Amino acid sequence: MSDHEDKHEESLLEKISEKVKGHDLSSSSSDSDDDKPSESSMKAKVFRLFGRERPVHDVFGGGKQADIFLWRNKKISAGALGVATVIWVLFELLEYHLLTLVCHLLILALALLFLWSNAATFIHKSPPRIPEVQIPKDPVLEFAQALRFEINRGFAVLRDIASGRDLKKFLSVIAGLWVLSIVGSWCNFLTLFYIVFVLLHTLPVLYEKYEDKVDPLTEKAWHEIKKQYAMFDAKVLSKIPKRPLKEKEKEKKKD
Repeated sequence: MSDHEDKHEESLLEKISEKVKGHDLSSSSSDSDDDKPSESSMKAKVFRLFGRERPVHDVFGGGKQADIFLWRNKKISAGALGVATVIWVLFELLEYHLLTLVCHLLILALALLFLWSNAATFIHKSPPRIPEVQIPKDPVLEFAQALRFEINRGFAVLRDIASGRDLKKFLSVIAGLWVLSIVGSWCNFLTLFYIVFVLLHTLPVLYEKYEDKVDPLTEKAWHEIKKQYAMFDAKVLSKIPKRPLKEKEKEKKKD
């Protein structure tokens, strides 16, 4: 009987130890499963250019304009780039003037339609159907409202910068305007607009194709810029005397 009881107790102890080990293994596996999402989330937080969290197509609005910039429809993209190139060649290389071009096109169109309308009576064919062209009201109002909103927002940003509350934003805007003035001294507005148009049709599609290679390089460059700005802030900006807080609070109350 004693041997049987000993064997029974040993079997009970073995079962208890197996359950404990199984519980430990399940808990450790659950812990490892809990750790997996954190690791994947850490991996998901990859540096992206301009801090974007969406695909490039969504950054450009996700509509037809994004399809044009990213060459989703190659015919439309090539057509838009071709029209812009023709306009730039006419006005910049051939030194054509806008009023002269409009007048010449109207002369050509009116002459062709006039001759066609008169020749149709001699050859017994129906004259050309000239459509009635009218500017719709709603798109013009929508465009005017959107333009008004953007202009007002620009004025608000300029007012905020001029108030002296954000030195970093002030310096970045001044640097951007200075670079733009240098570029403007190299070429006129039409050439600058054409360069921006070409860049919008080339850089986004190239970045979308090689973003895995571009993002690490931009991350290194961004860290270097932040490092240089921190040194500039410690040596120069931190030594500039700032206005006391009471004056700022008075200005906010006045606003």
